Amino acid sequence: MTGRIDRRKFLLASGAGLASARLLAASVAMPRVPPRKYLRAVKLNMVQGELSLLEKFQLLERLRYDGVELDSPNAFSDEEVLAARRATKLRIHGVIDSVHWRKTLSDPDAKVRAEGIAGLTRALHDAKTYGASTVLLVPAVVSKRVSYKSAYERSQAAIREVLPLAAELEIKIAIENVWNKFLLSPLEMARYIDEFDSPWIGSYLDVGNLVTYGWPEHWIEVLGERILKVDVKGFSRKKQNETGPYSGFKVEILAGDCDWKAVMKALQAVGYEGWFTAEVPGGDEKRLRDIGKRLQGIFRLG
Repeated sequence: MTGRIDRRKFLLASGAGLASARLLAASVAMPRVPPRKYLRAVKLNMVQGELSLLEKFQLLERLRYDGVELDSPNAFSDEEVLAARRATKLRIHGVIDSVHWRKTLSDPDAKVRAEGIAGLTRALHDAKTYGASTVLLVPAVVSKRVSYKSAYERSQAAIREVLPLAAELEIKIAIENVWNKFLLSPLEMARYIDEFDSPWIGSYLDVGNLVTYGWPEHWIEVLGERILKVDVKGFSRKKQNETGPYSGFKVEILAGDCDWKAVMKALQAVGYEGWFTAEVPGGDEKRLRDIGKRLQGIFRLG
């Protein structure tokens, strides 16, 4: 009897040992591939030519992009967008509130602000439908008729109306730094975001937009973990000074005055990982391939 028990124990132990050995061999043969730190994307409107939405997604997949951002609203049905997403490995990582410049959340007219809130609400729902994680928002525009103080107060009030929906849908509102004469320093941007006291709002850092009046690495140091995503473009102060402010953008990514090595070092220091989305003039397959290589060149600097 004792011999049988010992033999049974031996066989069980041997079987467990073999199973463990097989698992170990499998783990050695097929190592887990860690997720990449940085992901490449473009805005959908950069994909030009007589192509269907599916063909545009397929082109970006062929060029080994990881994702794309779509406007909201756009000209496509939900079914069309989701079919293109399912047919490829391309992720729709973000949605752009495409009414935020026309229907500003800082407008003196309450009706216009309400339309802006409706646009942001629609963008959040579209983001949820598409499987995106953020909605890019320009929160306000300061002008002769819209004071800085009013822009600050009105835009925050409008966003607070929508934040409960963002939390419900689990979509983050990403405030972009643009040439809107508003949130002109990283300290102010950080304060503006922090005053919402919500994990569902953060910063969409546009590196190229900062070069004309600052150094992007300084903004990164202050904004830190508030940075949700990064937009990529070049900027030349020389071209700006010669032919006007918007001429500064007429340089390629990795050209101009943005110190991408310093930017990547700063992003690493604050622990940023995730999306880098090109926002430059697009084109055909050749042009998009070149943009992808330039994004990869930025990653190599990190």
